[in-house]
Amino acid sequence: MLLPALLFGLLLGTAAPASAHAVLRSSDPADGTVLRTAPRQVTLTFTESVGLLTDSFRIYDPGNRRVRTGPAGHAPGRSDTARVSLPARLATGTYTVAWRVVSADSHPVSGALTFSVSKRTAAPVAPPDPAENRATTALHTIARYLAYLSLALLLGTAAFVAYCRPPATAHLRVPALAAAATLLVSSTALYLLRAPYEEAAAPTTAFSLSALTHTATTRPGVLLLARLALLLLAVAGATLLRTRRLRLPRRATLGTAAVLAVALALTWSASDHASAGIQVPVAIVSSTLHLLAMAAWLGGLAALLWTLRHTPEPAGLPVSVPARFSRLAFVSVTVLVVTGVYQSWRGLGSWQALTDTTYGRTLLAKLAAVTALLLAAACSRTWTARLTRAAIPASASAPARVPEPATGPPLPDLPDLPDLPDFPDRPGLPEAPAGPPPAPAVPLRLLRRSVLLEATAAVLVMALTTLLTSTVPGRAATESARTTAAPAAGIPTASVTVIPFDTGAAGGRGKVQITLDPGRVGTNSVEAVIYGPDGGLAAVPELRVTLTLPAQRVGPLDTKVTDRGGYWSAPAFTLPLPGTWTMKATVRVSELDQVTVSAPVRVTR
Repeated sequence: MLLPALLFGLLLGTAAPASAHAVLRSSDPADGTVLRTAPRQVTLTFTESVGLLTDSFRIYDPGNRRVRTGPAGHAPGRSDTARVSLPARLATGTYTVAWRVVSADSHPVSGALTFSVSKRTAAPVAPPDPAENRATTALHTIARYLAYLSLALLLGTAAFVAYCRPPATAHLRVPALAAAATLLVSSTALYLLRAPYEEAAAPTTAFSLSALTHTATTRPGVLLLARLALLLLAVAGATLLRTRRLRLPRRATLGTAAVLAVALALTWSASDHASAGIQVPVAIVSSTLHLLAMAAWLGGLAALLWTLRHTPEPAGLPVSVPARFSRLAFVSVTVLVVTGVYQSWRGLGSWQALTDTTYGRTLLAKLAAVTALLLAAACSRTWTARLTRAAIPASASAPARVPEPATGPPLPDLPDLPDLPDFPDRPGLPEAPAGPPPAPAVPLRLLRRSVLLEATAAVLVMALTTLLTSTVPGRAATESARTTAAPAAGIPTASVTVIPFDTGAAGGRGKVQITLDPGRVGTNSVEAVIYGPDGGLAAVPELRVTLTLPAQRVGPLDTKVTDRGGYWSAPAFTLPLPGTWTMKATVRVSELDQVTVSAPVRVTR
């Protein structure tokens, strides 16, 4: 079981970083806008509250020099904004604004935009976004995965022992202690890596005093400290009881364990997607129940598999143990279905987001894994039910008959009789049973196979769950795609669309930013800028941009953009009708590698 867990952790750790929950709703100045006069500040508005970093804004002038700005801050009473003051005088030309903030669900999010003073010039060839540090991202992702896995094993083992009551529990002490130690180490690693993860810095900066104190002032840092305090308190309490050989009443033990489990689960739900967006209190309750049900089912499944492995084959396992776990798993699955449906609706927002967003496609993969897990669990549940019925003798429903005298005083005690020799071969005299018949044992070989299939699917579910917590929800992604720039300084704004692309080849990732000015019916200018995988401007040998209006069966219309040395443009392109057009961009990065990506664009009259 450890090998696939580590393989999935390495796979997640080396994957490309996913987008976070917060997305840019609007900016002032708007992206791509030409202003008559220089702005005094840059203001960004997001879909949720964001935290600011020491270097949240980096602004480059037309000469590729960094502009000195004031400290970043929020607009008065608006935690969902980030703004920075600009110098009084700005030269004519195009400026690049690179920004990086931390969303309310603890994930950093970054991007870039441009605005021009008086006229457009070639955008400065400066990295608009600090590149993600791959080592920090990998270590942080692996630590998150191990934290989820160890929490499920720890809480699931406790639930298995408390409810299923196996005849022996000594063999479960080692995996429980290993899970507790892994959770303690991974949570410590998450706290140390928090500041480098937010700043896109190297892991070696994790031990600096400024990084540690900054993390302690953020909500994710406070929740991680609370998690560590709960774990240390639980370890200290268990050690004290063990050294003094004290035993608490069963109800007190179960109550304390339940409070600790809920508190640990809250340190996750209060810092992930549930902590931002719509219906936050309901979402936090739903996420906490979802996490506890997942731990009881999948962690209890691992405890059952470990128990089956350490159960002697001749003696078998009492039928009551898998029967109780079957009931525990049924309740857990019911809770998972109810909370999962709510969280899916909250995260997606529409049926279209189920297939058009990364969050939706990851959710579909998780649903497929959960379906496989449920099929394996159904087989185990059916087999356990048959064994339970077979274990109950036919005479169990009738009370045992005890001979009693019909009338008169009680019978006197009989005198002791001498021992008689045994006659095992005498015909007609059955042997008296030596005791009650042994309880039927579960055939461990068949049960181990079905539980092993469940455990394999459970590891895949855990991996996909970790990916979901690091992926922008479909509701936010759809809102970001529909965002258009707002008017500024009396000049009609441009429609700006950013489309990610990935050819599948090395260095073939990035995004294309396409500006339609003014984004209305009639003649428009088209400008396109390519950003590479490191966030810097990139040159490609070929770019083609077309627009199609499916509702009216118009198109595709080729914009015929040409390379202008650093960006692509077409000075005059006519859009004949209003509506939601489909913009397609074909990006060729080499002689063999190209990809076509698309996004909706709203065209007004």
